[in-house]
Amino acid sequence: LAPGKKTTHRAYLWAYATTPYAGLQAVVYDFSEGRGGQHARDFLGEWRGKLVCDDYSGYKQSFANGVTEIGCMAHARRKFVDLHVAGKSQIAGQAIELIGQLYQVEREARSLTAEERQRLRDTRARPIAGALHRWMLAHREKVPNGSATAKALDYSLKRWAALTRYLDDGGLPIDNNRVENLIRPWALGRSNWLFAGSLRSGQRAATIMSLIQCAKLNGHEPYAYLKDVLERLPTHKASQLHELLPHHWQHTA
Repeated sequence: LAPGKKTTHRAYLWAYATTPYAGLQAVVYDFSEGRGGQHARDFLGEWRGKLVCDDYSGYKQSFANGVTEIGCMAHARRKFVDLHVAGKSQIAGQAIELIGQLYQVEREARSLTAEERQRLRDTRARPIAGALHRWMLAHREKVPNGSATAKALDYSLKRWAALTRYLDDGGLPIDNNRVENLIRPWALGRSNWLFAGSLRSGQRAATIMSLIQCAKLNGHEPYAYLKDVLERLPTHKASQLHELLPHHWQHTA
């Protein structure tokens, strides 16, 4: 809602999460007026790490500034799934099968350490990725420019370096499905919530939801966590507030 204007305007929610393999299990929701890349740059600040994301153009400047782009294989796969469902490509099923082989390696690597996962990817996934790349290049020459199949192939081929960077780091995931899952509660809830009272209330909601989801990620029951934290806050030392964050919190008797 836009208080005082008797109207509404669209605002956006950004989600930033650690990877499934990180020691710190966390997600932060950031509520903003727009979806321009500047919002991401403002949030990330001086951070120059590895960002797992889709092909949204708003991140491009961050990559130019030193952030490393890690592509999302699920988005690449989705292009072929859409083609397969629509029945518009004979090779879509083959692409899905080959990408599926990469995901099979990831299922086997899920419970491994980063070093073990890296070794498994080197021996199993890297050859599959190489074969997939050669297969895509060969089929791209056979399909007409502008066709749906060409567009699906081009999505992967143009981003191939980013899509396969996960192979170089056992601590990285193959896709950003984790973030998509963590933003699902908002997608499900907004049909009931419909509006935030203002930008400021939207930011408050994002903060509360960040704490709730972080509590879940760290194995806490959200109500018990929030109740305990709110009861302790009035007398808790400001210098020790970090003790109340979900990844440090311990329930008091």
